[in-house]
Amino acid sequence: MPSRVQKKSLSEFDKYHYYMNSVQSPEADAEFIRDMYKELRSGRRAQSLREDFCGTFAICCEWVKLDPSHKAVGVDLDPEPLQYGVKNHYSKLTEGQKKRLVTLQKNVLDKNLPKSDVIAAMNFSYFIFKTRPLIKEYFANCYKSLNPNGLFLVDCFGGAHCTEANEEETVHKSFSYFWDQDSYDPLSNEAMFYIHFKRKGEKKREKVFTYDWRMWSIPELRDLMAEVGFKKTHVYWEGTDKDGEGDGVFTRTEKGEECQAWVAYVVGEK
Repeated sequence: MPSRVQKKSLSEFDKYHYYMNSVQSPEADAEFIRDMYKELRSGRRAQSLREDFCGTFAICCEWVKLDPSHKAVGVDLDPEPLQYGVKNHYSKLTEGQKKRLVTLQKNVLDKNLPKSDVIAAMNFSYFIFKTRPLIKEYFANCYKSLNPNGLFLVDCFGGAHCTEANEEETVHKSFSYFWDQDSYDPLSNEAMFYIHFKRKGEKKREKVFTYDWRMWSIPELRDLMAEVGFKKTHVYWEGTDKDGEGDGVFTRTEKGEECQAWVAYVVGEK
């Protein structure tokens, strides 16, 4: 995934700083959501975004920066990343931008969450729902929470490389990022992942982030969306660069590629 390493005092280990600079591109994500809505809704513009499993709600912050009409709501159960986001992202917004952003420490299954033009569940966070009834309940809740003409967006990943134990290192200027697939069970599609970091001159920090997930496939996600009421679904597939790696450019398609590892977005139209 594309990353932008930021300058910062690193005397203390800041796991969210390293996470953001390894796997997140919130500005690009916000722009993709804006452009995707405009494409699927014949030029109309989305104004409100709800970011579920928002963590440090960096996408919400970038969303309200994009346009003075944009409003955002971030939803997450964990107070730690929400507090980090207030200190490190929200604090850098203008007063006008702050007035258009709200965070809620709530469960995404809550039946009374705010309505929105777009609901996005990013960074594969909804993979925590391991059973079909539970993920279907979440999708149905999102469908009911969308405004008319609303869109529901999730990202997903897969490929043969994601069904075997492996560890990949990505070297940055001052640190290394490790994506560790520890285990995969083909009977349940459950997998355990870890993120490790190693700063130059220091020992490797193991299991800074842990993910106990079920891998959901694109056909499963599209079927679930259709079952809860979405009238149409779309897949945005990531392109590849000259080295065969993901290039961060997602294009709507009905035919994927046979890749060792792939990333895509699945979008449901209300």
